[in-house]
Amino acid sequence: MRVLIIDDEKNICSSLSGFLEDLGHKAEACFDGGAGLQKALEESFDLIFLDVKMPVKNGLEVLENLRKVKTEQPVIMISGEADLQTAVTAIKLGANSFLEKPLNPDKVHLEVKNFERQFEMMREVSNLKKLIDYEYQLIGMSASLGRIRDEIKRAAPSVGRILIYGENGTGKELVAREIHQQSHRKNGPFVKINCAAIPKDLIESELFGHEKGAFTGAIKTKKGLFEEADGGTLLLDEVGDLSLESQAKLLRVLQENEFQRVGGTSTIKFNTRIISATNKNLQDEIRRGAFREDLFFRLNVVPIRVPPLRERIEDIGILARHFLAAYSEKNAKKLKSISEQALLPMLNYPWPGNVRELKNFIERLVIMTDDNEIKLETVMSLLPETRAGKSRQDFEVDERIESQSLKEIMESYERKILIHEYEKSNHNVSRMAKELKTDRPNLHRKLKKYGIKS
Repeated sequence: MRVLIIDDEKNICSSLSGFLEDLGHKAEACFDGGAGLQKALEESFDLIFLDVKMPVKNGLEVLENLRKVKTEQPVIMISGEADLQTAVTAIKLGANSFLEKPLNPDKVHLEVKNFERQFEMMREVSNLKKLIDYEYQLIGMSASLGRIRDEIKRAAPSVGRILIYGENGTGKELVAREIHQQSHRKNGPFVKINCAAIPKDLIESELFGHEKGAFTGAIKTKKGLFEEADGGTLLLDEVGDLSLESQAKLLRVLQENEFQRVGGTSTIKFNTRIISATNKNLQDEIRRGAFREDLFFRLNVVPIRVPPLRERIEDIGILARHFLAAYSEKNAKKLKSISEQALLPMLNYPWPGNVRELKNFIERLVIMTDDNEIKLETVMSLLPETRAGKSRQDFEVDERIESQSLKEIMESYERKILIHEYEKSNHNVSRMAKELKTDRPNLHRKLKKYGIKS
């Protein structure tokens, strides 16, 4: 830890500094309150030892001024003329502890140990928050992601229910979390449930809770997720997998904006925003009688479609580098880079598992690669060949390509794919769109952009 000692007695500063350095910490000293306060405000310290009695500006004044700016700064007050009132005043002003002079080495060691543990915990929390931030960011610069960001911006402040469509691994939960963060409910809870993972006999209890004795095993009253998410957002993930019976109960709750716990008789009102997500085509499910049309209309106020990764290949390089940074830190490895040549087979691979599969693949690269730069050979050896569909030679880069930017390489590669598919479909754009699993307006724009079709 980095420790600051503020004391007008130089022998105290010297002996305490030496003791702390013997414990493995870095110690610095200031010999008056004014200079110590300035240093504490301008620089970052993990712990401060602050003497009470000093000329010009005493320790209590320093502490009071410090707390106006750095409310969480750990401070141990020290004094040779301590009395109970001084100690109480120091604690009220925000001191974390109080030690009497002459300083007892065992007590100093114990206090430092305690702060050391707190420091480690804070650092772990900080690292965890960074990883969470990495996990829950919408990363990319593609037009389709720009469209989603715009839809989120419009929909989030409203009270309308939202239905998010997309294949597995596309980031439907990320979109839901972003909607929550941009909504007026951002300070409330964000609660999610995977409807496909809960047995149909238990889904009602999970959503609405149960009373003690409602069924075998209900040994105490339990709140449901509608209550847990009160004042916030509830994500019903894979809502298309709910049984028809569960759909009927959910519909009734959404219509009346109230529910009863399983085995209960009292009615509970709720203030929860419902966001649903599915990897199914609910219109098809309705046609085959597997999903209620009236529930669909209740949930589908604002539909948002999250495209598969193969429809936003321009984001693959950005995502790859983002995950490289995240997983290098998570696995305590030096930050790795990836060559533009190594990205080429990743642009060709269809990523059936979408962003989730790409994320797992990048973590595998971080763990299995010793070099600081990830090269083409490594990517080709770990990427499933049957899906990549090409050999290493297909991705050898000549001098002309090496001089191009990643954007130029990707556009050139995309143009080749479109020309190939355009000829293969005999210039039938509808058939081509179906084959590439993209929408026709987007395909028309790209064909026009690359001069393939006027």
